[in-house]
Amino acid sequence: MPVNRLLPTDEAHALIELTRDICDKVMDPIVDQYEKDETYPAEVFAQLGAAGLLSLPYPEEWGGGDQPYEVYLQVLEEIAARWAAVGVAVSVHSLACYPTFAFGTQEQKERFLPEMFGGTTVGAYSLSEPQAGSDAAALACRATKTDDGYRITGEKAWITHGGIANYYNLFARTGEGSKGISCFLVPDGIDGLSFGRPEEKMGLTAVPTTSARYDDVHLPEDRRIGAEGQGLQIAFSALDSGRLGIAAVATGIAQAALDEAVAYAKERETFGRKIIDHQGLGFLLADMAAAVESARATYLDAARRRDAGLPYSRNASVAKLVATDAAMKVTTDAVQVLGGNGYTRDFRPERLMREAKITQIFEGTNQIQRLVISRSLA
Repeated sequence: MPVNRLLPTDEAHALIELTRDICDKVMDPIVDQYEKDETYPAEVFAQLGAAGLLSLPYPEEWGGGDQPYEVYLQVLEEIAARWAAVGVAVSVHSLACYPTFAFGTQEQKERFLPEMFGGTTVGAYSLSEPQAGSDAAALACRATKTDDGYRITGEKAWITHGGIANYYNLFARTGEGSKGISCFLVPDGIDGLSFGRPEEKMGLTAVPTTSARYDDVHLPEDRRIGAEGQGLQIAFSALDSGRLGIAAVATGIAQAALDEAVAYAKERETFGRKIIDHQGLGFLLADMAAAVESARATYLDAARRRDAGLPYSRNASVAKLVATDAAMKVTTDAVQVLGGNGYTRDFRPERLMREAKITQIFEGTNQIQRLVISRSLA
């Protein structure tokens, strides 16, 4: 059931309609098979790029869509409601564009942003390491200064689009402590960069997640984004926006699960009535609907604060926490509504439940979100 959205402009309504058209005609018919076979949907990203949907929240002067975050996130939710792996990858691509846009020099913006926003490339974010996930200050991958740039050595982990992306935002150690980390923009195919085999994940299987190995990779000086030692500031600034992206993705997953559950409950009969007419199940569906709409309202509130130039870091953590916990609860309840059928791969709630789980983990676990929120209160 299409969400009746409150949007600020006619252009935004047209974007949502365009997105729904692509989702319904291009994505929905193939998502189940592609996820089952772990097939990368290159044609889907090509269509999204050609439609201008990969660069919506960035300025027109660099090739972006010049849309407020409020609109971009609702487009992202529509995508994720059809295909969560694609929604996550679009969110990560937007995250990967942010450091160059927000912290790059004018020369770097002119050089890199038109290609980033052109719709034919995708980016990846490379912050986590095997022993440094939520504790980003513990990074060990090192960038050693040379006469003409840096030599990168070390490992990275959990890279969405690893081995497929056209560029990688790399965070590596250039000094000691939390102020000894810097940000770099690494092109694909560079000598010394290799990737592990894709992780065997619970969900989101159509888009690969890999580790990366930097074996004495040479990067010129102009590939460093921001000042030396500014890396964690850049990373955390980008993650505030990234958390809103994951909140929108989680809401899309939850909406899809609700739609599947309602449709099933309208068709399935027990004791001579549609199961949706049994109060016990009707109340469960009502709670699911309330959770989805609450999640949407929470991420939109944070997005509107971002668009207005107001502080929104705590709101982003609240949105990420609320929306992803809601997605886990709603998808689990959708499986319950379908009963035994919900536990089989013949019906989508089983996949949606698996996909919802990771949203509570990446872009900062929900325990980290609670830490961020509690510290802001103090």
